Amino acid sequence: MLTIRLTRDQAFVLSDWLYQVMFQSDDLEGIVHDRSVWSPIYAVSGTLDKSLSEIFMADYGPRLEAAKERLRADLYGETDGSTTPGEDVTTAPQAHQIERGIAGNHGESDEGR
Repeated sequence: MLTIRLTRDQAFVLSDWLYQVMFQSDDLEGIVHDRSVWSPIYAVSGTLDKSLSEIFMADYGPRLEAAKERLRADLYGETDGSTTPGEDVTTAPQAHQIERGIAGNHGESDEGR
C-alpha cells in the first residue's frame, strides 16, 4: 500500500484532468501508450472520485476554476487567468459534473482495459 498526499485543490484539479483525458477525449491511449499504466491511473481516478464531494456539486465549474487559480498562484506566485482558447468555463464543467454524477465511479469501470 502506498499513500500519496494531495491538497484538496490538487486532488480536484487532477480528478477533472483525468476525467477529461479518460472519458471525454478518449485520448488515454494517445497519452499513455503502455496499457499496464492504465491500471494505476484508473485506481487513482476511482480513489479521487470517491473522496471528492465537489464533483457532484452544482457549482462545480466555479469551484474548479478557483482551485486552478489557487494552484497557479501557489506554483507561480500569481494568477494568470488563463483558459484554453474558446473554452467556455461556465458550461463545460457543468456538463462534466452532470456526466460524472450519472456515470458513477469511473475507477471501478472495466471499460478500456
